[in-house]
Amino acid sequence: MNPVFSTRVALRRAGARFLATPSAPSVSKPTFSETLSSGPSLDDFIAGNNPERVVLGNPRGPRLPSYLKTSIPSGNSFNKIKKDLRGLGLHTVCEEARCPNIGDCWGGKEGATEAEGRSAATATIMLMGDTCTRGCRFCSVKTSRAPPPLDPHEPENTAEAISRWGLGYIVLTSVDRDDLADGGAHHFAETIRKIKQKAPHILVEALTGDFAGNLAHVSVVAQSGLDVYAHNVETVEELTPFVRDRRATFRQSLKVLEHAKREGVRITKTSIMLGVGENESQVLNALKELRKVDVDVVTFGQYMRPTKRHMKVDRYVEPSEFDKWKQVAEDLGFLYVASGPLVRSSYKAGEYYIENVLRGKGSEKKSNKLAAQEMASGDLETTISS
Repeated sequence: MNPVFSTRVALRRAGARFLATPSAPSVSKPTFSETLSSGPSLDDFIAGNNPERVVLGNPRGPRLPSYLKTSIPSGNSFNKIKKDLRGLGLHTVCEEARCPNIGDCWGGKEGATEAEGRSAATATIMLMGDTCTRGCRFCSVKTSRAPPPLDPHEPENTAEAISRWGLGYIVLTSVDRDDLADGGAHHFAETIRKIKQKAPHILVEALTGDFAGNLAHVSVVAQSGLDVYAHNVETVEELTPFVRDRRATFRQSLKVLEHAKREGVRITKTSIMLGVGENESQVLNALKELRKVDVDVVTFGQYMRPTKRHMKVDRYVEPSEFDKWKQVAEDLGFLYVASGPLVRSSYKAGEYYIENVLRGKGSEKKSNKLAAQEMASGDLETTISS
């Protein structure tokens, strides 16, 4: 035992009393006026001499550039689509994935009449509920191993809503349903057939999952009467394990796109996000692999982190780089390329597709190239013979 402590205990038992230790002199807290007067003056702020600055937000992460900021959605077409969706209990990937272009796509053509605006508008309906069986690191859609059962009335309700809107182009997508025997392929195909029955003039794009690599299920959707078969590779092959759910692979996605084309689909389409850590050689290799399986349309867009629970943005890609990849992809032979910071796989899909494929601009582009080659070869033969 400590000798000093034992001595104090013995003295206490003997009745000795101790004087209190004098406390330190109290220091009065300065008033608000005194703190204000002793702080930096207005001149110090103007001159930038303030030694202590409060920085709001996360200074270590990349700042959101001005070209990625969008306006609040509005307009007659936007309000009508939203009202009908709520009334029929339908979901859209535009809302579930927090897409920044929802006002632009649903709003249709700026300055046009109401009918023209609806015709130019594009909506992306998400089938089979709002809960996915997979958990990709970039996606904000809800996940569960056992989502609610399918709504048997959804194909009819979806077709009814779409025919009522008067849209020119519709994109159907879905959550992944690995809990279903066919991955939801027959439900997807039935919805497409219902739409074509009610409104045969509407172009239908199906943006599907990979059906766990089951090509028979891919065939079910591919043969349903759709106009475009889309399946997104999302990123380059090297980053796929870190970006997508572990059950999805780059090669599996290529097989889905290749099989859809073999089934007679006129147009196949995919999308790549930039800003997740990819490099130039990886993107170029991904494009070459897509062309090997005859993919027609590719879109490039900036990855934007939906919440803090999702993977971080590696960098914000400049618009000039998106322009570069557009040119590279076109030179590789893609029929159409949409590339820009705010472009998404279904962003303005109707406008792009109608103007560049259905109205013959895509085929016209190819015809012009062939004509130019023939003229060049003819000039060469003339030169040689002379």
